[in-house]
Amino acid sequence: MKNLKDLFEHQLKDLYSAETQLLKALPKMAENATDAKLKKAFEAHLEETREHQQRLEEVCKELEIKPTGETCKAMKGLIAEAEAFLKADAEKEVRDAGLIADAQRVEHYEISGYGTVVRYAKELGYDSIAKKLQKTLDEEYKADEKLDKLAEGRLNKKAK
Repeated sequence: MKNLKDLFEHQLKDLYSAETQLLKALPKMAENATDAKLKKAFEAHLEETREHQQRLEEVCKELEIKPTGETCKAMKGLIAEAEAFLKADAEKEVRDAGLIADAQRVEHYEISGYGTVVRYAKELGYDSIAKKLQKTLDEEYKADEKLDKLAEGRLNKKAK
């Protein structure tokens, strides 16, 4: 990598890998959630994740790069932690609270990644790309807020 553009492209590919991995993990999280609202939140985020992946494909096409070729090790690790937790013997209320914790770790990683690429896109003068990536960043913040409300509103209390 020689410049910010190279780094930007690397970060986009990393996010594409993260979203691809998440597409496989979210159905498992939804399947293991026992709370109906949590299950619905995971299912809704699965649809958003498909849109995020598609948006990244559009951005990469515009930049004339392939979105593949990177493996997001961070997402791989976050998903491995969630899968390990699902194997633990936990009461259903505790399982739901733990799923939220794992999902929020993922959201925070994505928020960090998208915040970075939005900033890079702006610095590189890719205003239309920055707007597309900002839309995804906004959706990641909303997903995190929705999980916060589920946890603080009732699921953490049930797990208590």
